[in-house]
Amino acid sequence: MSKIKDSKLAPQGKLKIEWAESHMPVLMQIKKKFAKTKPLKNLRIGCCLHVTKETGVLVKTLKTGGAAISLCGSNPLSTQDDVAAALTKEGISVFAWRGLSNKDYYWCLNQVLDTKPNITMDDGGDLVSTIHSKREELVKNIIGGTEETTTGVIRFRAMEKDGVLRYPVVAVNDARAKYLFDNRYGTGQSTIDGILRATSILLAGKNFITAGYGWCGRGIAMRARGMGANVIICETNPLRALEAIMDGFRVMPMKEAAKIGDIFVTATGDKNVLRKEHFLVMKSGAILANAGHFNVEINLTDLEKLTKNKKIIRENVGEYELKNSKKIFLLAQGRLVNLAAAEGHPSEVMDMSFSIQALVAEWLKKAGKNLIPKVYKVPEEIDKKVARLKLKAIRVEIDKLTKEQKKYLESWQEGT
Repeated sequence: MSKIKDSKLAPQGKLKIEWAESHMPVLMQIKKKFAKTKPLKNLRIGCCLHVTKETGVLVKTLKTGGAAISLCGSNPLSTQDDVAAALTKEGISVFAWRGLSNKDYYWCLNQVLDTKPNITMDDGGDLVSTIHSKREELVKNIIGGTEETTTGVIRFRAMEKDGVLRYPVVAVNDARAKYLFDNRYGTGQSTIDGILRATSILLAGKNFITAGYGWCGRGIAMRARGMGANVIICETNPLRALEAIMDGFRVMPMKEAAKIGDIFVTATGDKNVLRKEHFLVMKSGAILANAGHFNVEINLTDLEKLTKNKKIIRENVGEYELKNSKKIFLLAQGRLVNLAAAEGHPSEVMDMSFSIQALVAEWLKKAGKNLIPKVYKVPEEIDKKVARLKLKAIRVEIDKLTKEQKKYLESWQEGT
């Protein structure tokens, strides 16, 4: 059973997935191994992920490993309808289409939960939070879960702290082979891609405000500077603010940056980063975009209350004419601009992130019975294995420690 936009789009989606496969050598190697060993046999895996061509490669790999897969989209605007159609032809249950309503979003999510998954794969935490709040009867079937994003990991750590997390979740987002590349290079490139596809503006010479200097914010700032923008960082964390300063960026409060910014991008994982007092002092023509998982970083309620007229001026660009006659342009309805206005992260970085997902699913089946309800790190051996496989795939060799060097690093007796 599936519900998608149009099954006739499947041939086009199949070609997209094939293109991604040709750029995801690590995951394809894992798929080849899974075809022989069937490590996920008899497992039901429920996925709430962005339905992109890269996700297509992941779920096909999981299915090859023996699992029954059900998939829904983790954002109303991120589903690629042709990919969704192609996956249904592969025997995967898909409940996703671009532009679904909030009601439809949770209907799709519950269709996935109706399959009584043994493992959950989340991108933002909605599967896990729904299970804990409305579908608690499913917990007894669940071995564990994985979480792809910073936003989701924050939610699950809060649940663990409050003592309400009822099954183990692995923080895939916190693996070094994930955040150092996916969050930084993936988000950086795809966010700029989304902004340019939506607006076709010149970045060079513009004041580009990045809210948040975590790994995603760093990637965005780095790529914007590479395009010639004057990048300004807004932060609440003093250590990250210092890093931004020493990386050569200007740092200031948003109340000051709002007055001079041409383009604003939020990447904090928090709510109301841009709000009424900022909108009121922005220049006419300011462009707002969000790269955080949920559409809460830009306070849309405040923006609506300040607006006297609004219209869609081009695809993924909404013009808001404020009561003070200034115009503000909102991209992709305040949702993830890199997925709503572009195609998401390049396949090459998702190769590592989704390879970790696949290997963690295998690990969960083996280790799940011995785990307690808490947020776990990705096992070190999986993190390093993915990095080694990626290096091999791109034909890069590195040095190995000699026995003498290894002994020196592991001992304390030898001094100056």
